[in-house]
Amino acid sequence: MRYPQTAISEVANFNNGFPFKPSDWCSTGYKIIRIQNLSDHSKPFNRTQKEVPARYLVKRGDILVSWSATIDVFEWDDEDAYLNQHIFKVDYNPHKVDKQYFKLSLKNTVRELGKFAHGSTMKHVVKGDFDNHQIPLPPLDDQIRIATLLSKVENLISRRREQLKQLDELLKSVFLEMFGDPVRNEKGWERVTIRDLISEAKYDTSKSAEGGQYKYLRMNNISTNGFWDFTSLKYIDIDNYEVNKYSLVRNDLVFNRTNSKELVGKTAVYSSDEKVIIAGYLIRVRTKPEANPWYIWGSLNSKAGKLRLFNLCRNIVGMANINAQELQDIPILKPPIDLQNQFAAIVAKVEALRGWYTQSLTNMESLYGTLSQKAFKGELDLSRVLIV
Repeated sequence: MRYPQTAISEVANFNNGFPFKPSDWCSTGYKIIRIQNLSDHSKPFNRTQKEVPARYLVKRGDILVSWSATIDVFEWDDEDAYLNQHIFKVDYNPHKVDKQYFKLSLKNTVRELGKFAHGSTMKHVVKGDFDNHQIPLPPLDDQIRIATLLSKVENLISRRREQLKQLDELLKSVFLEMFGDPVRNEKGWERVTIRDLISEAKYDTSKSAEGGQYKYLRMNNISTNGFWDFTSLKYIDIDNYEVNKYSLVRNDLVFNRTNSKELVGKTAVYSSDEKVIIAGYLIRVRTKPEANPWYIWGSLNSKAGKLRLFNLCRNIVGMANINAQELQDIPILKPPIDLQNQFAAIVAKVEALRGWYTQSLTNMESLYGTLSQKAFKGELDLSRVLIV
């Protein structure tokens, strides 16, 4: 059955955070919740001793919605803190709407409003957009059943994402176990530079992607953990005589030379036989016989490697850069090629498992999308969903 629709303002109030200034920050007092603290738990908190009205105080379990740049829904799970501007604290009416159902409805609302967000550079959604947005409002028992069902799928998705993160940590641990710390060099490997291990470090085409037969890989196609992300692709045509000049072959190392300071130096290894073209912000690297590209990949993606890249890059007009010469001058250890190849074999096994996990995650997310659409439309049979 179709559920009645209601404006969110009929069941909840959205209250923006306090406009704290840098002069309000200090090392003690209440935490200040900023968007970066919600989207990345590793980010440090600023604190304040400033006296602000009680309506800006956030307690454990409060629902928060960031509405500028990062547009998302969160539930606070920490000590009492003050809310910064650009985040709404959402007070809902528990007599009209179940908390978990309301959170799911808000997430669906964020997805829908995000398509029409204001601003050309920093996207944002204003309070009126939320207030006027219509959500389905089933009876409370059905709200609880929908939340129970969708939360189970959400938990499965979260577990699969965590397993993917654990695979990343596994490879870092294996690299450290096999080759030791690259700074201390407790295993006594020969110290060389990347230049000594490679035969080529070449910039690729600066031609713009205007459609064509070849996939055009850009800096956003390399993830921060050093793997390929092909979810957003462009295509390009180039002259036949330039194809080999600008294309990748299996086992090419690809280095992101220009990006923000935190992202410059992203590195991946191409492991396909399909001809693809890479953009000019990427460097194509080919190794000598005594080096395996996966070993160099592991070194650059290690904690020590990331720190070295962060300290090496130069800021140029708002972007950070490491050119081909600077890349080749980076110090690196040179363990035996047999050991490098063993690491590459381990990476291949982990990559196979990663592929399975990634496809499983895609299937779960697709299932969640289908279930949530049907649930909010009243098209699911909820009679077998137990209320806990």
